[in-house]
Amino acid sequence: MTRIAAVHGTPAPYRYTQREVTDMVARTCLPPGADRRVLDRLHENARVRTRNMVLPLERYAELDGFGAANDVFIGAAVDMGADALRGALRTAGLRPTDVDLLMFTSVTGVAAPSVDARLVGRLGLRPDVKRLPVFGLGCVAGAAGVARLHDYLLGRPDDVAVLLSVELCSLTFQRQDASTANLVATALFGDGAAAVVALGEGRASGAGPEVVATRSRMYPDTEHVMGWDIRSSGFKVLLDPAVPDVVRRYLADDVRDFLAEHGLKPKDVAHWVCHPGGPKVLEAVSEVLSLPDGALDVTWRSLAEVGNLSSSSVLHVLRDTLEQRRPEPGSPGLLLAMGPGFCCELVLLRW
Repeated sequence: MTRIAAVHGTPAPYRYTQREVTDMVARTCLPPGADRRVLDRLHENARVRTRNMVLPLERYAELDGFGAANDVFIGAAVDMGADALRGALRTAGLRPTDVDLLMFTSVTGVAAPSVDARLVGRLGLRPDVKRLPVFGLGCVAGAAGVARLHDYLLGRPDDVAVLLSVELCSLTFQRQDASTANLVATALFGDGAAAVVALGEGRASGAGPEVVATRSRMYPDTEHVMGWDIRSSGFKVLLDPAVPDVVRRYLADDVRDFLAEHGLKPKDVAHWVCHPGGPKVLEAVSEVLSLPDGALDVTWRSLAEVGNLSSSSVLHVLRDTLEQRRPEPGSPGLLLAMGPGFCCELVLLRW
């Protein structure tokens, strides 16, 4: 048994309405005098009302290439990561020296020494803490990270394992790029961090959900669907409109087969902790799984309030589920996310 003892989310410092972000994107991404009706429509249809950003909006026009954006990433990721990690440990009633494994994930910047390494001395983690920085999983990394903590704790049941995610998606927005993929990304993505504290069976206590089982799934011939084209200007998004079609083709069978192994059906799942990939993706998830009205309300609310935070998003949804829904003891939940590969990660929970 692995128990999730705490989840803490940290927003980026600057908060804006969707209209304010749209106007910034019009100034930095569209040619002077360009018709902005497509941009306005994409941003209005994203179902995002507000977002947090790591910089004031006027600073984005000043970022000159990948190096400048990545320098901002490193400094802010350390600050926000420290806040998220402290908050999660405080909620769990633990000290930094209790942490045995620190997994760090991000897909919006790179650092060597890695962000987790920079946090060891700053937060007072033990010098023998095991570290695992992960890059490239993208939106799926929140769910995959929880699953990998569980894998680790099965072998070390007396340990404390922490997942830290920091995603500063706004730093990847491409200036002077009016492509549909870039405009969709600027409509959906925001900045945030989250940390999860998980306990092995030997020290698990409290009321957090247990991780029952996990499932990873890669889908064939879908490498082109989502990812980065890394250029001197930074991370240029690859975002195929076929993402909802991939969800419709594969997700239902994977979820049903996974649940069936544990004597469950989708209708038995009391709490759906789903990554807010965007309106069309969420509609596809609801459709193929025949979810009842309201099943993804927490996810839709997260999308509206903070946008898509890549790997941090599903962890924010998990936190909100714990705080707002107060699941009944013994009730099953399913944490799920999808990302580059194209792939999905499923985590069966029990409260």
